[in-house]
Amino acid sequence: VRDVDADVTTESVREPHGPAGTHRSWSHELLLLVGVALALTLVVRLFVVQAFYIPSGSMEPTLHVGDRVLVSKLAYRLGDVQRGDVVVFDGRGSFAPSDANTGGGGALARLGRSVGAFLGVAPSERDFVKRVVGVPGDHVVCCDAQGRLTVNDRAVNEPYVYPGDAASSQPFDVVVPSGRLWVMGDHRSDSADSRAHLGDPGGGTVPLDRVIGKVLVRFWPLARLGGNDEMAAPTR
Repeated sequence: VRDVDADVTTESVREPHGPAGTHRSWSHELLLLVGVALALTLVVRLFVVQAFYIPSGSMEPTLHVGDRVLVSKLAYRLGDVQRGDVVVFDGRGSFAPSDANTGGGGALARLGRSVGAFLGVAPSERDFVKRVVGVPGDHVVCCDAQGRLTVNDRAVNEPYVYPGDAASSQPFDVVVPSGRLWVMGDHRSDSADSRAHLGDPGGGTVPLDRVIGKVLVRFWPLARLGGNDEMAAPTR
C-alpha cells in the first residue's frame, strides 16, 4: 500500500509540470517582465529623460502645437543652465498658481489627464516650455535703438524668433535674481512668458530648482524630427 501511495504522490507532484503548469509559469514570467519594464520606465522618467507634449504655439517656429519632445533631466545635474537653452519647468508659484494640478472635471478625467501628461501625449497643467534668455545676475533689456534685446549691454542675435515678430512689443529692464531665470517664448507675440508676470512674485523669473530639464529633441511627428542644432542658442 505504501508503494502505491508513493506512486500517487509522485504523479500528483509532477502533474503541474505539464501543459497547465507550463502556462502558469509563462504567465508569472510575463507578469514579472511587465513589472520590471514598468519599473525601469518609471526610473528613466523620474531621473533620466521624460517626454512632453507641446500644447501651444508660444515656441513657434522651434516647436509647434502637437510636437512631442524628449527632455533630459541629467543635463543640469552635469552642467549649468545656459542662455539659449530650451527648457521645461514647473511653473507653480511663478507662471501658475501654487496649487495648480490637473484642472477640473471628474476623477476619471483628472486621472486621464495625469496619465496623458505622464506619457507625454497630453499637455500638463503646470509645466511650461520656454527659452532661457537671462541667467542669474544678467541685466536683460528690451529694446535698444535697433529694436534688439540686450543682455549685459550686448545686443543678442535671435534667429529663432518667429518671422515678423519684434524682440518684444513690451519694454522691460530687469536684473535676474540669484537662483532664477528670465525665460521667453520664440513666438514673442503669442507667448505669455516672463514679461507677462513682471508684477507677480519673482518679477516674472523662474526658480532654477523648478527646471525639469533641457529639451533635447523633437521625436514626433517624424516629419519634424530634430535636435539641438535646430534649437540653437543666441549669438552675440
